[in-house]
Amino acid sequence: MAIPRLKHYQGPALLSYGYRPFFLFGSLYAGISIFLWLPLFYGELSIASQFAPVDWHIHEMFFGFLAAVVTGFLFTAIPNWTGRMPIQGTPLLLLVLLWAIGRAAVTFSSYIGWLPAMIVDLIFLATILVVLVNEIIAGKNWQNLKVLMPLGLLLAANAGFHLEAHYFGLSDISRRVAMAAVILLIMLIGGRIIPSFTRNWLVRNNPGRLPVPFNRFDVAAIVIAALAFVSWIVTDLATVSGFLMLLAAAFHFIRLFRWAGYRALKDPLVLVLHLSYLFIPIGFTLLGLAGFFPDFFSPLAGIHALGTGAIGSMTLSVMLRATLGHSGQPLRAGRSAKFIFAFIFLAAFTRLAAEFDIDQYNLLLPFSALVWFLAFTGFSIFYAPLFLRKKS
Repeated sequence: MAIPRLKHYQGPALLSYGYRPFFLFGSLYAGISIFLWLPLFYGELSIASQFAPVDWHIHEMFFGFLAAVVTGFLFTAIPNWTGRMPIQGTPLLLLVLLWAIGRAAVTFSSYIGWLPAMIVDLIFLATILVVLVNEIIAGKNWQNLKVLMPLGLLLAANAGFHLEAHYFGLSDISRRVAMAAVILLIMLIGGRIIPSFTRNWLVRNNPGRLPVPFNRFDVAAIVIAALAFVSWIVTDLATVSGFLMLLAAAFHFIRLFRWAGYRALKDPLVLVLHLSYLFIPIGFTLLGLAGFFPDFFSPLAGIHALGTGAIGSMTLSVMLRATLGHSGQPLRAGRSAKFIFAFIFLAAFTRLAAEFDIDQYNLLLPFSALVWFLAFTGFSIFYAPLFLRKKS
C-alpha cells in the first residue's frame, strides 16, 4: 500500500522526502570535494584540517558524500519497508545541518582540535543509526535490521579513522573497514534492487529467463566477500587474503550473471545497475592479484575499482532511479542521465588506467577527477528541480 508521504506536510518540498536534501547536497559535495582534492594532492592548496590531504580525501568520500547518499536512500526506503511515515520538515532539516556541521568540523579541525572535530563528525552517523533502528523496530520489520549492520560498521570505521589519523599520523585499518562496510551494504541493497528492477523490466518487455531469486548462493557470496574483507583488514594483502579476494570475485561474477542483466540491455536504468555491480568482482580480482603479485599489481587499482567504480557508479545509478521514481517522473534515462552515466564510467576506467600507465598518470588522474566532478555536479544541477518542487 502506498504511503501518504505528504499528507500532513506543507513545508518546503526539499524537506518532504529524505532522499531530496541528502541526494542533492551529497552529490554536490562529491563533486566539490574532488575538485578541491586535486590541488591538495599536488600541493597547490591547503586546508585547515588536521587530516593529511589524502586522509581528508578518503574520509570525505566515505563519511561525507557517501554517508549523505546512504542516509537519503535509507530514509526513503525504510518507510516503504515498515509502513511508517517518513521523517520530514524540521527533524530532517536538523539532520542535514548535523551532516553539514560535521563536514565543516573535519575540514577546519586545526581550529577546533581533533577531538571536538571527531565528536561532531560522529554525531551525524550515530544519530542516523539510532533513528533507523527505532523506525525498523517500531515497524516490527525485524528482517531489515541486517541492512543497518554495515552502517554501524561505517560508524566504527569513522571513529577509528580519527583515532588512527591523530595517533599515527595517517589512517590505515579504518580505511579498509570503511570500504568493507560500504561494499557489503551495496551487496545487500544491490542484491535486493538489481534483480527486482531487472525482473520487472523483463516481465514487461522481454519474457523468458528471469533473475534467480535470493538463495543460499547469494548468502555464500556475501559471506565469502566478508571473509575476504576480514583477511584484508587484519593482514593487508597477502596470499590468504589474495586467494579469498579471487574466490569472492568468482562468486560475485556468477551472482551478477544470475541476475540476467544481459537480457535487459535496452533499458539504460537497469543496465547501469548491472555495470555498477560489475566493478565489485573486478575490484576483488585486482586486489587478489595484488596479493599474489605485488610487484605487478598495485592495490590502488582494486581499491579504486571498488571506490570510483562500484561506489561512484552505484550511488549515481540508485540516486537517479530513486529521484525519478519518487518525484513522479517516467523511469527513463534522458540525455542528461546518459551523459552522467558516461562520465562516471569514464572516471572509473581512467582512474584504473592511471594505476597501469604510470607514464600517463599525471594526465589520467586529473581527467578522471574532472569527469567525476562533471558526473556528480551534473546530477545535482540537472535534477535539482525535482528536489525542489512537489511531487507531480
